[in-house]
Amino acid sequence: MTRKRRIIIISASIASFIAIILIAIMVGVGIYLGTYYHAQDDEIDAFLEVSEVEIREIDKNTVAFVPNNPRAGFIFYPGGKVEVDSYYPLMAECAKYGILSVAVEMPFNLAVFNINGANGIREEFPEIKSWYIGGHSLGGSMAASYLEKNKDDFDGLILLGSYSTADFRNSDLKVISIYGENDGVMNREKYEEYKSNLPSYFSEIVIDGGNHAGFGMYGAQKGDGVSEISQKEQIITTAIVISDFIGE
Repeated sequence: MTRKRRIIIISASIASFIAIILIAIMVGVGIYLGTYYHAQDDEIDAFLEVSEVEIREIDKNTVAFVPNNPRAGFIFYPGGKVEVDSYYPLMAECAKYGILSVAVEMPFNLAVFNINGANGIREEFPEIKSWYIGGHSLGGSMAASYLEKNKDDFDGLILLGSYSTADFRNSDLKVISIYGENDGVMNREKYEEYKSNLPSYFSEIVIDGGNHAGFGMYGAQKGDGVSEISQKEQIITTAIVISDFIGE
């Protein structure tokens, strides 16, 4: 066998090996992106049936829960690998307290792929002057990243089982962090580390008996603690806390 032929054979083998690795990576990524927590449709429908809030589809990725005479607006980013519909009950409950609440669907259910998902939403409701942004878990962190570059457009940040890697220490934004007592998913070490990024006057509320998944209706989450209250109770409590935080 000539040297040239050996080189060709070796090169072909390397190319085949690389192709196999790339295919394996693509398959793995596809499986990861295609696996997520699904909304509990029956429970959500039952919750929304008794809600007297207008549900308005802004576009295929954005749904607003519109109360009569809203006093503030709230743009919400869902948790990582969680179907956005899971948070419709929370949005509806916040709207019950006069907070126009907008849930933003994310590509592959990951807010990291659309940090700017809040763009254009405020313009849909020019009558609302006071706006807040936030989210659950990864969604909260990505909402904070968006807020960092758009501070002048919002009054505050709402974090649910989440933390901010963006620095708001010297801002005049209102910030609240809400998490469940039995949250087993949120990284507590990182949470404590990044608390220093929040204004010194930020509010922190721990929901007694709550856990990480209880902010939505998507069932149990891997690694989470056991909730001592129902999903409905945690959602209602959270909406009351958010309402009190936003104020009049």
